[in-house]
Parts: sequence; C-alpha cells; structure tokens
Amino acid sequence: MTNHPRTTAIALATALLLAGCSFIPTYERPAAPVPATYATTDAAAPGTAIAAPWQDYFAEPRLRQLIEVALANNRDLRVAVLNIEQARATFQVRRADLYPGVGLAANASRAPAAGSGDLTNSFSVGLAVSAWEIDFFGRIASLKEQALAQYLATEEGRNAAQVSLVAAVANGWLNLLADEELLDLSRQTLASREESIRLTKMRLDAGVASELDFRQAESLTQAARATLAQQQRQRALDENALALLLGQALPDDIRASLTGSRLAAAPAMAQLPAGLPSELLTRRPDIRQAEQQLIAANANIGAARAAFFPRISLTAQAGTASGELSGLFKSGSWGFTIAPSLLLPIFDAGRNQANLESAQAGRSIAVAQYEKAIQTAFREVSDALAGQATLGEQAQAQQLQAQAEAARLQLSDLRYRNGVSSYLDLLDAQRSLFTAQQAVVQVKLAQLQNQVALYKALGGGAPEAAAGNPS
Repeated sequence: MTNHPRTTAIALATALLLAGCSFIPTYERPAAPVPATYATTDAAAPGTAIAAPWQDYFAEPRLRQLIEVALANNRDLRVAVLNIEQARATFQVRRADLYPGVGLAANASRAPAAGSGDLTNSFSVGLAVSAWEIDFFGRIASLKEQALAQYLATEEGRNAAQVSLVAAVANGWLNLLADEELLDLSRQTLASREESIRLTKMRLDAGVASELDFRQAESLTQAARATLAQQQRQRALDENALALLLGQALPDDIRASLTGSRLAAAPAMAQLPAGLPSELLTRRPDIRQAEQQLIAANANIGAARAAFFPRISLTAQAGTASGELSGLFKSGSWGFTIAPSLLLPIFDAGRNQANLESAQAGRSIAVAQYEKAIQTAFREVSDALAGQATLGEQAQAQQLQAQAEAARLQLSDLRYRNGVSSYLDLLDAQRSLFTAQQAVVQVKLAQLQNQVALYKALGGGAPEAAAGNPS
C-alpha cells in the first residue's frame, strides 16, 4: 500500500509528459493575394496546370544530355542538397532534446569528514541523466516543429533550385542555337557583300560605277564584318555561361553538333494549360518553401510563449558508491539518486517578452514573404501567357517581312543593273534584309524561351510537396 502514492505520482508525471501542451498558434494558410483567374483569355479556361517532367517536356536529345550533366555537376544545386542534410541534422538534434541523455559517470573525491576532520575518500560509478528538461509546456516540441518545417523548406528550396537550373540550361542551349544561326547568317551576308564590293570595284575600274558606289559597298561590308565579330564574341560568352551551369565544359560531341544548327529544327515543346492561380500553391516549390518557412515562424511563437512557464529538469544517477575503490562493486554498494529542479522566470529584464515579440514579428515577415512568392508566381505565369498569345503572331509577321525584303532586294538589284535606280537603293535593301533575317531568329528565340518560362512558372515538373518526418 505504501507504494500507491509513488506509483500514482509517476503515472501522473508520465501522462503529463506524454500529453504535454503546446502554445503554437493554430496555423491557417493565408489567402492568396491574387485574382482568381489570369487576365489572358485562354488561361481562364477550366483545366488543371500540367507540369510534365523535364524529360518529357524537352524532347531534344542533346538538351536532355546537358540537363543531366547539370543536375549531376552544378555547384548551386549541390549546395542546395547539402543544405537539406544540414537541416535534417538540426531537426534530429531538436528531436533528441525530447529524450533524456544517458551517460556513464564516474566520480572520485577526497574531503575532510564532518566533525572529526579526518580525510575520507568517496568513489562512485554508474549511469547518469544530466539536466533533462521535461517538456511539460511544449517548448522543446515547438522548437522541434520549427526545425521540421525548416527542413521541409530546404527540401522545397532544392526543388526550386532544380527547376531554375533546368530552365536555365534550356535557355542557354537555345541561346547557342540562335548564336549559330546568326553566325551563319552573318557569314553568308559578309560573303555576299564581299562579292558585291568586288563587282563594284570592277565596275569602278571600267568607268561604269562611281567611287561613291564603291565606298558605300565597302562601308556595308565592314559593317557586316563587325557584326560577325560581335556575334562570335556573344557565342563564346553564351557557351561560357552554359558551361558554368553544367559545372564542366560543353561536351565535345555536342559542341561539334552545333555547327549548322537552326532554331526552327528544335523539337516543339508541349502546350501547357495554365489552370488556375490557386494551383500554383501546390505546384510551385518556391511557394511551398515560403509556406514551410511561415510554419516554422509560427512554431517559433509557441517556443517563445512556453519560455514564460516553469522549466522542469531532472538529474538522476544509478550505480555504485563506496569509500574504497575496491568496494565499488560489492554487495550493498548499489543505489540511485534523483534530483528534479524547477525554474520559474520572475525577472529577466523583459527578455522573454522581447523574444515573443520578435517571434511574432518574424511570423508577420514570413506571411509577407509567402504572399510575395504567390504574387511573383502569378506575375511570371501572366507574363509567359502574354508572350504565348503574341509572340506567335509576331514571329509570323517577322517571317513575312523577311520574305518581302528578300523580294525587294532582288528587284533593287535588277533595277540597279539596268540603271533605273541608284546603288544606294540596293545597299538599303541589303541592310533591311539582313536586319529582318536577324529579327526572325531573335523572335523565334524569344518564342521558345517564353515556352521555357511558362514551364518554369507553372512549377516545372517539380516533385509534389514533401511529407513526413526526416529519418
């Protein structure tokens, strides 16, 4: 019967420990501060946004190879993965704080005995629990929830980094294709103008053409040569930028295959329905990351509130003690000690209140950052949809203009050869055709990169939201 009160006390303490309590505010996802539909008419149609895996969306085999190389070697992505490992370890540290740490303790002391003053020895060895905080008010549990949310946020950050990397490699590849096409166009134009200046020189020597015609042809030829040099430099810069994304030099086989490449020959990307803005909350990893950071800030408030309540800790030791080293493990030397302690904050010069106010301000900041992430995503999708709606028409009109300029050049050349028009008209037609041909390539590049931007803006085939505790 004498054990019943002790048993009841232990059972009550265990129940309180297991049940605990939490001061974490109830989490409610903030409303999305964006319209319910996109402004573009086509985007308002019903449907779910589809962000296919990048392997399905990017059909070009060489581009797929480059993306795989970048995913394996890109240093920014590697840092994002290591951030996950660091956050996982931090969570495991917080989780371990919920449990008592047991260690081997050994002590030896020599001190005067009370009364007689004779020196006495004391030896002890055993298992010890040192200052284990019993989390009655959920302070440690709140910190654990905060660490878990931060871990999940780093996972989403890694997903966002992967989406950005895939899109950046795709854009870099398209830039190289455009560079190659523009280089070929510049070489052809330069060769044509060198032939033109040769013929003009012959006509000048024969007294058929004036020196003014010759100088105009020479000027246009040097302009073409300068444009070629500029585009060669841009081609080198774009390859260097892509190599940085890859984490290594462009593979030799891919570099060799670029010669003669055309944007028009690039495999088409699938059309993606935009769906509704609300779907971005689950598709975009950067939005999911911002929400996890908001959840972490919310949990931090619970830890700050719990700091106002007593901290109960327990120190215990079980083992053997003796006045002689040889008697440590003899019968009758075994025992245990338990020393609970309670600390109730009374005066801390406002530290706990300041920590609570800081946590509440941190949550308000996280809310604003979460809303900004949603607004940024909405704008990126809207921009890509606007480009999708107009770039096709622009590309078609640009192509028709280039065809008209080519016909104009033929007519101007014919009129000049028959003495109907001046050489200046022919040079102007050559300049206009070159400019129109360059514009065709640039608009096609913008059209393809806009498709990449829409793919990225819709979530880019990122994995679904992470769930569960890290092991």
